[in-house]
Amino acid sequence: MNEARAVVRAEVDHGSAELVGDPDRPQGWTLLVDGTAQSHVDLDDPTHLEFEYVRRLAHVVDLVAPPTAPLRVLHLGGGAWTLPRYVAATRPGSTQQVAEIDAGLVDLVAARLPVDGYGIEVTVGDARAVLTEVPTGSVDLLVLDVFAGARTPAHLTTTEFVADAARVLAPGGMYAANVADGGALPFARTQFAVAGSRFARLAVVVAPNVLQGRRFGNLVLLARDGELPVQGLVRRAAGDPFPARVLDDAQVRELATTPVGDRGATPSPMPPSGFFGRP
Repeated sequence: MNEARAVVRAEVDHGSAELVGDPDRPQGWTLLVDGTAQSHVDLDDPTHLEFEYVRRLAHVVDLVAPPTAPLRVLHLGGGAWTLPRYVAATRPGSTQQVAEIDAGLVDLVAARLPVDGYGIEVTVGDARAVLTEVPTGSVDLLVLDVFAGARTPAHLTTTEFVADAARVLAPGGMYAANVADGGALPFARTQFAVAGSRFARLAVVVAPNVLQGRRFGNLVLLARDGELPVQGLVRRAAGDPFPARVLDDAQVRELATTPVGDRGATPSPMPPSGFFGRP
C-alpha cells in the first residue's frame, strides 16, 4: 500500500488546515480543516471527483444547461475549489465566483493548488453577505456548500437566505445545496421545507442508507422554478460507484416539515465521530 506523498499544514483564520497528498494520484490532494475533510482535488484531472456528493453536484452541472455551454456560477463555500475546477474544465468560458470566509485558507489553496487561467474569482467574505451584493438575475447555478468546521451555519439555512438565493438566479436558474444529516433527517426535512417555500420544483439526490436513516451522510437538494432534470439525474446517480436515489418534487415535499426563518434557525447537526474524517 502506498503512503501519502506529503502533508502541508498551516494555521488559517478559522482553524488548522492540512493538505494531504493522495497516495494513488500523483497530483491529488485532500484538504482538511480541523480534521474535517473539506475537499479533494486532482490537479492533473479536474474531472476526477473523489467525494460522493461532489459527483452528484457535478451531475447537476452537466444537466443544468446544454453540454459545454458556459455557465454563470456562484459557489457559496470554497474549500479547495473542486467543483469550480470541474465547471471550468467541462464548460469553458464559464464565469464563476467563489465566496470563502477564510482568507488564510484562500491563500493556502491559491499557493498550493492554483487555478490560474480557470476564470474563477474568489471573494473573501461571509457567504450570505457576499450573496447580498450579487446582482439580481445574474446567476445560472448557485451552489451552497458551506461548513464551519463540520456544520452548515444557521444563517445559511433559512427562508430569508433562500429568498435571496432565488433573487440572484436568472430565469431557469438552479439552486443546489449540500445538506448533511442522519437518522430521521430532521435538519434535512426543514431544508426541504425552506427551499419549497420559495421554489416551484424540488428534487433530492441521496444514498439509500442515508434516506433510510442507517448512516449520516450528504443529501444534494435541488430547487428551481422550472422543471428539474430528474430523469437525467436518475441515470447518472444509478451509474455512480455508490448509487443514489433521486426523489422528485412530490416525494421531497412529502418529507418536508416546517420551514425556519432567521429567528429560529440552528446549524446543521454535528456529524458522528469518524465522519468527514472527524476524530
